[in-house]
Amino acid sequence: MPNEDAYNMARKRVNAKIGLYIHGVVYVVVNVLLFLINLLTSRETLWFIWPLMGWGIGLLLHATIICAFSEGAGFKQRMIEKEMRKLPAQAP
Repeated sequence: MPNEDAYNMARKRVNAKIGLYIHGVVYVVVNVLLFLINLLTSRETLWFIWPLMGWGIGLLLHATIICAFSEGAGFKQRMIEKEMRKLPAQAP
């Protein structure tokens, strides 16, 4: 059972990190397209910067949340493992 819990926790972390990577790639691709559209349609007004900054703030928050929870979860997991080593071994 503990191995299954560890696996599920690891799977959730990996899925969260993959989600962040996908978010980053989509951010770059869409904003490059917006930049090109802006240059092709109205060079005098650079409007692409607004979605770039707004979405960038969202991406930064996403990354911060993923990193904060990953580190916190790792710290918590290390504490649990340390306490488990202190406990007497139980027979199956």
